[in-house]
Amino acid sequence: MSTIPLFPLGSALFPDGRLPLQIFEVRYLDMINKCIAAGSAFGVVALTVGHEVRKPGQAENFVAVGTLAYIKEWSAPAPGLLNIACLGSTRFRIATKEQLKHGLWMAQVEPLVADQHIAVPEELQNTVAALMNLLASLKDHAIAEQDFPVATPYRLDDCGWVANRWSEMLPMSPTQKQGLLALDNPVLRLELVQDLLSERGLL
Repeated sequence: MSTIPLFPLGSALFPDGRLPLQIFEVRYLDMINKCIAAGSAFGVVALTVGHEVRKPGQAENFVAVGTLAYIKEWSAPAPGLLNIACLGSTRFRIATKEQLKHGLWMAQVEPLVADQHIAVPEELQNTVAALMNLLASLKDHAIAEQDFPVATPYRLDDCGWVANRWSEMLPMSPTQKQGLLALDNPVLRLELVQDLLSERGLL
């Protein structure tokens, strides 16, 4: 069990996922500066109540399963503003949480087991082909490297990696994303993603 600061967001972060953020709220500027100085991580959790930018008197609630984010690049283009690029690492489950006076959430968390590397079976290869087509289409639109949603190296032969990339990019509720994130079986996660893709006519 470890204690970490939390960053509730409108979307979920999965292991090996890329997350660019612009930091300007006081509660997060101090947190991010401390993470940069210590080389430590913070936890990303998906909001179920509230907004990413805090408003006075606004309640905040979020899912119980999240992902550690490590800062890989950062810059300070102006006073009171930080641009950071993060990469998702270990999944965790919140045991207890507490909101400090200035609004920052702290939580005691327990790590979840990392996905085993499992090759994508033949019956799920259509999810890989669809992901390859999507990534190729994004590259064709000349998206800047720092804005590209998927970090290299690509692991298109790995069930967990493919499932995680789809889970990040497919629009769904925070509860649905948490359900996928919490699954310890990467093959089952990819099967559920395949169902979602089929329902939406993407396969």
